[in-house]
Amino acid sequence: MIRLFQSISELSGWQRTLAVLVAGAAAGLALPPFGFWPVLAPAFCFFLVVLESLPHSPPAPAFRVGWVFGFGYFLVAFHWIGFAFLVDAATYLWMMPFAVGGLAAAMAIYWGLAAAAARWAGFAGLRLAMGFAAFLAVAEWLRGHLFTGFPWAAPGLVVDGMGGLAQWASIFGMTGLTVLIALWAGTPLGLRGVPRERALALALLVLLPVLWGLGEWRLARAERQDVSGVALRLVQPAIAQDEKWREDNARPIFDALLALSAEATATNALGIGSRSHVLWPEAAVPFLIDESPVAHEELARLLGGRTVLITGAIRRDRPAAESPYHNSIITFDGQAKVAAHYDKWRLVPGGEFLPLAWLLEPIGFRRVVTVPADFTAGPGPVSVAVPGAPEAAMIVCYEAIFPDALVDAGRRPGWIVNLTNDGWFDGSTGPAQHFAQARLRAIEQGLPVVRVANTGISGVIDAYGEVKEKLANGARGVIDSSLPAAIAPPPYARFGDFGGAILALLLLLIATISGKHRL
Repeated sequence: MIRLFQSISELSGWQRTLAVLVAGAAAGLALPPFGFWPVLAPAFCFFLVVLESLPHSPPAPAFRVGWVFGFGYFLVAFHWIGFAFLVDAATYLWMMPFAVGGLAAAMAIYWGLAAAAARWAGFAGLRLAMGFAAFLAVAEWLRGHLFTGFPWAAPGLVVDGMGGLAQWASIFGMTGLTVLIALWAGTPLGLRGVPRERALALALLVLLPVLWGLGEWRLARAERQDVSGVALRLVQPAIAQDEKWREDNARPIFDALLALSAEATATNALGIGSRSHVLWPEAAVPFLIDESPVAHEELARLLGGRTVLITGAIRRDRPAAESPYHNSIITFDGQAKVAAHYDKWRLVPGGEFLPLAWLLEPIGFRRVVTVPADFTAGPGPVSVAVPGAPEAAMIVCYEAIFPDALVDAGRRPGWIVNLTNDGWFDGSTGPAQHFAQARLRAIEQGLPVVRVANTGISGVIDAYGEVKEKLANGARGVIDSSLPAAIAPPPYARFGDFGGAILALLLLLIATISGKHRL
């Protein structure tokens, strides 16, 4: 197969560029929900063969090849974003190619820089696979931090479909998983080398099932417990996005949430009467619920003095037109009084605020989410007191894709509440990828994640990333569940990306030293 790749790499011009683009797109199929992770090896190996055929210097040709490979990958990974522009197609459809293609092109720059660095270093064969994996991890870390960051669809997310391998997120996090995935995908390149190179390549390939098996062993010996006295009800109303913000739908949406919260089910004849906490999704109702006397009265009847409601809501600091708006999570006690609130602090560029608005608004670009003004960010990750339950790290939608600064480091919570609305991307791969990233956050932090979507995938995930309960995308209904207990903070929760950085540095060191000794 490597010989076939070499012959294809000898193509010139647009033919080779197209082949690299297709290889990148194929690599994107390894992400959830497709999970075709075996395609990574031929995709990455072909890309590395092309990269190897380029001169060490200047770096521009290597950058171009890396950018094209990344562009293909991100076009597949991000195509779901285009669905948001179909909700109000008359207004936003023309922006779709700029948003999807532009974002993929921008994110591919990081892959181009990783390719240029690996080739400029003079790496070839297995050393190129190791060097590129290390530089790609650095590039992906930068992608998650620079310019507000957008770490969606890092190659490490592929482990969602690889069983016990995902458990290594508890040590290495997303950065380390990206190192491992990119390394294993490119390692077959070393099987064509000298005996020592082939031996090292085989050893690295054997490491994959070994780590997979150790992850399964961790799951098998895990002691799972529940938090005493906490009985959850997750409400997924499945309101279509084009219906959600119509003013005349405010009453029907509120009624639907009340009815689902109260209803008896085949497994729970008492309905809300047996639940200590009810959770509604992001921006659950299209009005300011904490400022509504009618809502307060009806919530008080629903909650009956005993049940706590945690709901996503649009909130103002004070009831005045000029007051800043927040995308928030509000906690109501059993009397429907506001017990606490959390304001989202990582806002979606182009959704909740428009970057470079002074430049883009005059040519017709608008925020996708319509409120009187840009949302205002909250103060950052905080642990929020929840009556009758452990303190919670509360995150809204998009915030679940960030491994870092997810929880208050000085005040470790007992669980993560993730409220979202994936109705913008209904029918696409977005909800599955979003859920998979929330699952990795549970493994990294050693904390259960309770995820409630308007529509998308709602579910309860334990501290090992095992899905205890799940409601399918597009389904209307409830989940009644206990709250899994947290476990002792795993290494990633204590040290962050230190483990991933060590892996990347180790690979660079081996690649450099082995080159000097003619591996």
